[in-house]
Formats: sequence, structure tokens, C-alpha cells
Amino acid sequence: MFGRKTPVYSLEEFEPVIRASICTGEKVAGFRNRHSGVFEDQMLIRTPADIEEFRKKYSIPADMNIPTIY
Repeated sequence: MFGRKTPVYSLEEFEPVIRASICTGEKVAGFRNRHSGVFEDQMLIRTPADIEEFRKKYSIPADMNIPTIY
């Protein structure tokens, strides 16, 4: 009822990326706007299973490469 709604991202306008910290190694999955380059984080990545959950939650194809940015 009061749960958080999952936003919908168009793969034509937004690119799924993983942003990693050089210092701490923390990884965050989210979307980067292809035109402005603005990153919007969506979930913390701790294990490879988290990446699969991110793909499933946002309907990202399994054959699509998710680049890592620093």
C-alpha cells in the first residue's frame, strides 16, 4: 500500500550502468541519462545476485552489457 514504486526507465533515453568507488569499492547500480550524463542510483550492489535482481527489476536483457563507471 505504501511501498515504493519502481520507476520506469526507457533504454533509449537511459543507459543502465554500475558506478563504483575507487576508494571504497562500493558499487551502485542505476541509470545514466544518455543526453545529459546525469546518474540516478537505484540499488546497492554487494553480490552478483544483486546485479541479476537489478536486471529483473528493470527488465534489462541478459545479453546487454552493463558498463562500470568510476
